[in-house]
Amino acid sequence: MTYIAANDSSDGVSKVIYQSKDGTSTKTFDALDWLAQLVTHIPNKGEQMVRYYGYYSNKSRGLRKKAGTDDQVPALIDSDISPWAFRKNWARLIQKIYHVDPLLCPKCFGSMRIISFIEDEQLVKKILKHLELWDVKRKPPPCANGPPPEAFIIYDQSSAPSADDYLIDVDYPIETYL
Repeated sequence: MTYIAANDSSDGVSKVIYQSKDGTSTKTFDALDWLAQLVTHIPNKGEQMVRYYGYYSNKSRGLRKKAGTDDQVPALIDSDISPWAFRKNWARLIQKIYHVDPLLCPKCFGSMRIISFIEDEQLVKKILKHLELWDVKRKPPPCANGPPPEAFIIYDQSSAPSADDYLIDVDYPIETYL
């Protein structure tokens, strides 16, 4: 891209000469037209211009389609990591995120190891019921628009303000709004 100032231009108008990356084509713009063309590449607030990149980019999908491998699902088939390392990997990730070692006994702080995984839903339910962890009482959700319970003020009849005190137009009673 080359900028030609208005002083250096033959017609007194600032120009921008754009040359393609491979150098095969050039295009000359007025400076303001160049800015207008350039600004079209800036996304609006909250807008995303590049939707897919990497494996999902148009180029990658086109190359896979040419090779005839577009229908194949990428999957982890073989790995250099041993099964033991995979078993330890989940514990490392939990420790990294939650700052708690899941393989450390909370009572004696000794090292624990995985004996087996229980995947049967009925068996998990039976174990949790035995440990009294299945029917854990949860707090009710807070009221959506209500004030906290301690904020209620109880008025007696003599000091309670009337609804008519808050009406702007006294010609219309409160019943017309209900």
